[in-house]
Amino acid sequence: MDIIKLVAVFAIIVVVMRMNKPLYISVTVGSIATALLYGVGSAELLNVLRNGVFGRTTITLVLAFYSITFLQRMLEKRGHLIQAERSLTNIFNSRRVNAMIAPFIIGLLPSAGAVLIASPIVDKAAGDDLTQEEKTFVTSFYRHISEAFLPTYASIILAVNLSGIKMTSFILGMLPMILILFILGYVFYVRKIPKVEKRLEGVDRGYEWKRLIEALWTIILTIVIILVLGVPVHLSVIPVIILSYIINRFKYREIKSMFYTAFEKKLIMTTVVIMVFKELLIETGVIENLPDYFAALAVPPVVIFGLIFFFGTLVAGSQAMIALALPIAIATIPSGGLSLVVFLMSINYIAMQISPTHICLAIITEEHGTSFLSLVRKTMPVLVSFVLIA
Repeated sequence: MDIIKLVAVFAIIVVVMRMNKPLYISVTVGSIATALLYGVGSAELLNVLRNGVFGRTTITLVLAFYSITFLQRMLEKRGHLIQAERSLTNIFNSRRVNAMIAPFIIGLLPSAGAVLIASPIVDKAAGDDLTQEEKTFVTSFYRHISEAFLPTYASIILAVNLSGIKMTSFILGMLPMILILFILGYVFYVRKIPKVEKRLEGVDRGYEWKRLIEALWTIILTIVIILVLGVPVHLSVIPVIILSYIINRFKYREIKSMFYTAFEKKLIMTTVVIMVFKELLIETGVIENLPDYFAALAVPPVVIFGLIFFFGTLVAGSQAMIALALPIAIATIPSGGLSLVVFLMSINYIAMQISPTHICLAIITEEHGTSFLSLVRKTMPVLVSFVLIA
């Protein structure tokens, strides 16, 4: 019955989405349906609302989103995004490279707002050769590849700690899968962008690399602070914003409006609603019971856990699934080692690219004026291929 209820909840969310309602409304309706179907009491519901709205994770996420959006406004004001795109063009003279590498580099910054920085670069690189839905996919997909293996993300740190695998071993083990992700995105979509046959003549590539670093130094420095000092995103961005204010010689009147425009009301509302939905699903206990449900299937344990990670990640998100199921998987398959962890983290990653709990998907579809379902449709060929290869 739990599985049937879970399918019903997601069916309701999809139906509301197909009525062209924003994601926060769809997920709110799904949350109400979840509370009713699972009989969540008023006391438990109040606890879910408190944790979802005022929990540390939610507040940290909102602050991170606000700070990175503020940094984005500064980058736009000084034309650094255009400068980065021009430098990439002069170095490689390839719109394909711009469409893939720019969002990947920007995606090194572990924040939901980072996808907005990549969006205009991909839009210009793709031009009219990709549809709006394909641009949405390319931006989201390549921005998130770093999230599959870099220790700038909490999910990776958590997985490595729970598995006992060394970070270096994990990163090296994931590199073939990262290469596959780049190739799949290229084969299905990026190759539609026309190829430039020859490199630009008379270009000082050393100077262009310098210009590229000058354009992206704020993002690079933020990542270094996070990686070396282990500082949360919003606290890492603050000193970078101050440095950018000084180095790029901003006037207060230039940034005054940014304090308001960086507060994206609809996106922050969506963030809070998704976090409440996630807390509600955890409260029902359905996530903890998934291993028992799939254990009844006559398939190998590694496939069972692959299914658990896929559907569990769709429901509860990346970190929740890693925390709940990875220790159980390692205990059930002790000989799995690095291969098991790489497999499950690959499944965990690709499932997040179609999960309604993934806030970045709401952000990028809102930015491009497309729907969540259209993004899912564009992701499916890559998802199926990647799961089979994994």
